[in-house]
Amino acid sequence: RMDAQKQALLRTILTTEAKERLGRLKLAYPDMAESIEGQLIMLHRSGRLPGKIDDQTLKKLLAQLQPKKREINIVRK
Repeated sequence: RMDAQKQALLRTILTTEAKERLGRLKLAYPDMAESIEGQLIMLHRSGRLPGKIDDQTLKKLLAQLQPKKREINIVRK
């Protein structure tokens, strides 16, 4: 029941393209997708979302939420 409510709310928050991207992300990284869904719902409920989130906006959010990758340099002497 909670999952159905969450999915219905996400349908109102996200455009079709953004919903598809989140679905693909959920297949690869279920934990990250759950976290993002929770944050989107929280932002929506607090009234801080300007409207529907499109694919480009979702990409920006994902880029902000991804942990920064450290670059590893191997120096041979």
